[in-house]
Parts: sequence; C-alpha cells; structure tokens
Amino acid sequence: MARRRFRPQRSNPPVRPRPSVGRAPIGDPMAGSAESGGTAGVLIPEPETQLDEIEIREGPLVAVVMGAESDRVVMAAACDELKERGISFEETVVSAHRDPEQVREYARGARIRGIKVIIAGAGMAAALPGSIAAYTDLPVIGVPIRSENAVSGGLDALLSIAQSPSGVPVACVAINGAQNAAILASRILFA
Repeated sequence: MARRRFRPQRSNPPVRPRPSVGRAPIGDPMAGSAESGGTAGVLIPEPETQLDEIEIREGPLVAVVMGAESDRVVMAAACDELKERGISFEETVVSAHRDPEQVREYARGARIRGIKVIIAGAGMAAALPGSIAAYTDLPVIGVPIRSENAVSGGLDALLSIAQSPSGVPVACVAINGAQNAAILASRILFA
C-alpha cells in the first residue's frame, strides 16, 4: 500500500520571507520549489546546476606512510593493491622517533590535502601509526613490519600497534600485511 504525504492546504497566498544577514531564507520544505509554483523562499536548483557546483578533486585519497626507507619494500604491496583498484595515493617516509614534529604536521594536514584513510607501516617499536592517529580523526591502519633487528619476528611491532590506548584508535593488520591494509582502506572508502 502506497503511503500518501500530507500537504497542508493554505487559504492565503504564500509570502516570501526576507532573509536576515548571515542566514539562509527559510521556507516550507513540504510545499516544493518556487519554480514549481510552491512556496517562495526555497529555491531548489536544477540537477545540472547542482552537478556544476560539485568540485572534483584529483588528489590522493589514501596516504601510505612508512617509518623508514627500508619499510618501502613491505609497503609496496599496499601501493600495488591501491594501483590495481584505481585508488589514488601518496607515499611518504617520516619517522615518529627521529622527527615527531614532521609527523604531527603531516597528520594534521592530511584532511586538508583530501586524504580519507592513512596506512602507516612501522617496525620494532612501531610508534608511527599511533602517533599519526593522535593528531588526526581520519582512519589509520597500522601495518606491523618484521625487522631484521627485532628478536620477536615482528611481534613487537604488532603489539605496539594493536595496544594503542583508548581514544587513539588504530586498525591493525597482520605482520607485513600491507596488501590487506590497502584492501581495508578501499572498503572504508567505498562503504
């Protein structure tokens, strides 16, 4: 059974309200647009006009960040997966321990650059994903990286990322799981 919308009957002709400074005109959304003979005050642009007003950005949607140049070998799997899916991304090497100020600036500026998801890979103490998450509200996916210098085969990095404190959420994939991080990023983007 189809539902009918109740439209109130008006005995007086509609009056166009005057907009005050700093406020948009207010009209009756139930009555339709001014072009269609409804209440004046609410103008609904044609779909073509709406499409012309949409800003199309060509910037990256995903940031692939790594703590050291040596992590690029592992993080290449994320970049390859994003390329295969046609998702734009940027790559950056920045160390949470050697240059925390640069990490802060990078994380704070990510949203302004159009980034929607950050994939951060780091080994050993793996502070990078948590450091980035502390300075942005964008989703951060941590990739623990197995390091030759680590005794535990990457478990130290995994626990460092997985045990982020409350209020600083970081998703964590498997050790060297950069491809899964890219797949997760694409699911977040297109959910």
